Amino acid sequence: MRLLRIIVCTTAVITLAACGQDKSNHNMNSFQYQTEQFADIRILRYEIPGFEDLSLQQKTLIYYLHEAAQSGRDIYWDQNYRHNLTIRKTLEEIIQHYNGNRQTEDFQNFLVYAKRVFVASGIHHHYSNNKIIPGFSEDYFIELINNSPAGDFPIHGEEDINTLINTLIPVLFDPDIDAKKVNLDPDVDMAVESATHFYHDVTQEEVEEFYAQYRDPENERPLSYGLNSQLTKTDETVTERVWRFDGMYSRAIEQIIDWLEKSLAVAENANQRQIIRKLIEFYETGDLALFDEYSILWVQDTVSEVDFTNGFIEVYGDPFGLKGSYQSMVSITDKASGNRTQLISNNAQWFEDNLPIDEAYRKPKVSGISARAINIAAVAGDNSPTPPLGVNLPNSDWIRREYGSKSVTITNIAHAYHQASLESGVTAEFTCSENELELAQKYGFMANNLHTDLHEIIGHGSGRLKPGVADMSITLKNYASIIEEARADLAALYFMLDTNLVELGIIPTLDVGKAQYNSYIMNGLMQQLYRIEPGQNIEQTHMRNRQLIASKVFEMGKEENVIEKTTVDGKTCFVIHNHEKLRELFGELLREVQRIKSEGDFEAARELVENYGVKVDQELLKEVHERYSKLGIPPYAAFINPRFVPVVRNDRIVDIKVEYPEDFLEQMMFYGERYGFLPAVN
Repeated sequence: MRLLRIIVCTTAVITLAACGQDKSNHNMNSFQYQTEQFADIRILRYEIPGFEDLSLQQKTLIYYLHEAAQSGRDIYWDQNYRHNLTIRKTLEEIIQHYNGNRQTEDFQNFLVYAKRVFVASGIHHHYSNNKIIPGFSEDYFIELINNSPAGDFPIHGEEDINTLINTLIPVLFDPDIDAKKVNLDPDVDMAVESATHFYHDVTQEEVEEFYAQYRDPENERPLSYGLNSQLTKTDETVTERVWRFDGMYSRAIEQIIDWLEKSLAVAENANQRQIIRKLIEFYETGDLALFDEYSILWVQDTVSEVDFTNGFIEVYGDPFGLKGSYQSMVSITDKASGNRTQLISNNAQWFEDNLPIDEAYRKPKVSGISARAINIAAVAGDNSPTPPLGVNLPNSDWIRREYGSKSVTITNIAHAYHQASLESGVTAEFTCSENELELAQKYGFMANNLHTDLHEIIGHGSGRLKPGVADMSITLKNYASIIEEARADLAALYFMLDTNLVELGIIPTLDVGKAQYNSYIMNGLMQQLYRIEPGQNIEQTHMRNRQLIASKVFEMGKEENVIEKTTVDGKTCFVIHNHEKLRELFGELLREVQRIKSEGDFEAARELVENYGVKVDQELLKEVHERYSKLGIPPYAAFINPRFVPVVRNDRIVDIKVEYPEDFLEQMMFYGERYGFLPAVN
């Protein structure tokens, strides 16, 4: 459907406020950051500072890029699991059309389940990767479907409702069927045991053999093979289904292209138009060389106030670290916070030269690292409804080496988290002394933002591979993402206690670094365990990375009692006795992690991750759950996104209004109606 439709007022499939009476009208003096909480999720909102100060051209550009972003939403759902679109469409039809009693406990449990699925963009938890089991019975699910007679359920060909029910019952309720979205267990076939839809009817051996044919140690500019395709087997032949126009996901990609084409007319400058054209060419052809060209153009654009990413980018959702999840982010430069990031990027060569790593693995000349603080205006796919706090792209090692990278810290998301947590009591619960609490209250927000800056700008932007070593997605396989995140975190932690940061005016005192050290160790060893179910181990990449670092330096510093595990008022605490010595330990570990990446040492990566990043102390986990339960605070947060409404006069856009919805479920239903372009089976 290659058609531009400007919608001035839309009624979603469940009751929404009428035009002119939208309850989401924004009151700048009383912005509500948290709207509700359920299960392990709290729902937050974020503002877009500076939007009203933009020109009409810039506002319209954001609107078009937002529509392009959301048009690919179905792609991400399908990438996560082959049945996700069928499940989502079924949930949407029940929510819209169920004519039974909606006040029962069962129906409320159904709504909670539906919202959890919407947060995760599928039936697997967005952090743990485990299947989300419904809090209602199979019989009640059948009743919900049978009592939604007006529903347009996703049935195909000669199928009927009973076929749909028989398909979904085991998928939803059997915990052993497709139990994990991403299974990184080195002792299983990761292609077979991962529910992700990146692979269909192929084994791990077949995946590795297929992509081995593209390895060329002599090629210093390799393409990101596999980034934009599903690997499948037809008639015993392993082939790729490429995500492109007239290929897999074509219906959604058509819509993305349409909106990108509209955005060309309102791009800020010629360079930005060139970026958009190149991205359109990539979507039309699926040619990965064009995606590299787009990435190079994008990283070189450091002047556009409105910026965006769109494509198949992060590979955390793939057990082999090859295939990119669909994601998009549209942003505005945060001029008020730009000085800090600018100071760091301007001194990138100093940071590189002073990394505590082997000189052979430092970049002799740092170029092209740009950094800025941004406020996001729109997110979609893998970036929504749980957006990141920072981004460093592109991911291609050779592009980073030759053209640099672009790092951003996301101010308005960090601010929303901070505002929502002011009264939570979590900081007080997990600090070990009045002095530690005072540091956290005084410098915690600054420390977290600085850590994100250093992680993205210096951490991901630093270091290089040993000549002849292939990309780490090939050499380190399922451990590549964890090692890379650990490397970036360690670089940030090492420099946070460097006096040069004070001399540069980046921080007022080294107490900022001490506050982050206290927080990082407590979180890595204990606090983040609230996100793990009893009896489970850690699956999520960033959580493995944090525990790996914290538990390894804890062990390294035992002889000198650098970090002490103790009890304060009956509660387990990890007290740092020597922050300066801890900095040295961070540096030692960084040296080894950089060596592992630079040399492609798979066995060392496996030993480090499996020994320190995976297994959970179940007694500590139990204690953390008990302490959190007293606070009544869910461990995860998801966001309701702003909505952009064009004001049209005489068939022309004369303004773009931003609104701030307050109901998460309403937004999910609206997205399903407006951006549901893909069929349930792809």
